[in-house]
Amino acid sequence: MNKTRLVMRQEIINTLTRRSFQLTVFGLPLISFLFFAGISALQRESPDTVSNIFGTSPAGQAVGEGYVDHSGLIRALPEYLPEGTLKAYTGESAARQALEDGEIQAFYLVPADYLDSGGIVYIRPDFNPISAFDQAFVLQDVLRFNLLGGDSQLAAMVQNPLDLKVTVLEGASERDQDNPLSFFIPYAVTMLYYISILTSASYLLSSIAKEKENQVLEILLVTVEPAKLLTGKFIALGLMGLLQNVLWVVTALVLLRLSGRSFALPAVYQLPPEFLFWGIVFYIFGYGLYASQMAGVGALVPNLKEASQATILVIFPMIVPLFFMSILIEDPNGTLAVILSLVPWTAPVTMMLRLASGDVPLWQLLASSVLLAGTAYVILRSVARLFRAQTLLSGQPFNAKVYLNALLGRA
Repeated sequence: MNKTRLVMRQEIINTLTRRSFQLTVFGLPLISFLFFAGISALQRESPDTVSNIFGTSPAGQAVGEGYVDHSGLIRALPEYLPEGTLKAYTGESAARQALEDGEIQAFYLVPADYLDSGGIVYIRPDFNPISAFDQAFVLQDVLRFNLLGGDSQLAAMVQNPLDLKVTVLEGASERDQDNPLSFFIPYAVTMLYYISILTSASYLLSSIAKEKENQVLEILLVTVEPAKLLTGKFIALGLMGLLQNVLWVVTALVLLRLSGRSFALPAVYQLPPEFLFWGIVFYIFGYGLYASQMAGVGALVPNLKEASQATILVIFPMIVPLFFMSILIEDPNGTLAVILSLVPWTAPVTMMLRLASGDVPLWQLLASSVLLAGTAYVILRSVARLFRAQTLLSGQPFNAKVYLNALLGRA
């Protein structure tokens, strides 16, 4: 146990002092903070510059838009429209002068044949893809209001003719599949888990392959048993992967808080409290499964280049759920989703996608986690048999048949 702790400590020190790890784990959050601080400082010193970049107006200086109506259709503006949002001008020259003076940020030309053509000209001094047409809905409301004879209630009913009240007999909230959040949230969770598990597991492969290539492994095996060496590396690099993921998530939350914005999801799209528990469970077992397989690859190949080429065989099962992501999100409790959740190699990513998409029966969560944990344990034991001096020090070009036979104890 003492040697295992020594390996863990040394692996943690080596990882933390590696420049690539520092850049990935600490550099990206630091760059994000510096970028945020630079934008904040620029906004304080020159708010107009930031406003022009992001298409916003300085605080307290709401600039509306104007219109020139040659059709005679717009006779009045809705009462609910804030003053200054849309200003009327008698001609294009007056509107252009107001635009040059900064009274408005753009204006619309409603032609005389609008009722026949429906065409409207939009004029602004520049094109900003972020803010262009950001107030077009205001003119749409005004046109609708006047087309209906100035009846605000009728205009509101035309815009939203159905006040639908849904009663779900099952007693659970239903997500609107047309809402982008129904796809974005499961997609984001799936990609986060895919990257987290893959990155953490690849640290172990990289460490073993580099030590073999640099012949450091020969020195280590003189004093440390192969099984203890594997255990120390396995635990230490798993913790480093977890540290990386936690720092990334915390950085995102801190920057969101510093920006003064909130990310309040509707209740039906919020992740349940048990999501965190199952997220930890499937991360640990998923890391155990894939890190063990990558350690087996690292034990067989002679160098990091060979190891990198062989990883596709290991990670391919985890990519499979990504191919069917749209199907899984639309039907998270369908046959395909259940099968992929119970297959250990696709379970970590698929199960987290399902949990982010809706409710998952408890028996499936338990069955999936037990199968995943059992498979990870068996493969870890098989890989431990590969961690013997003869295998680690020999090294050979990667061969899928030899690798699979080794995991099955036939080599």
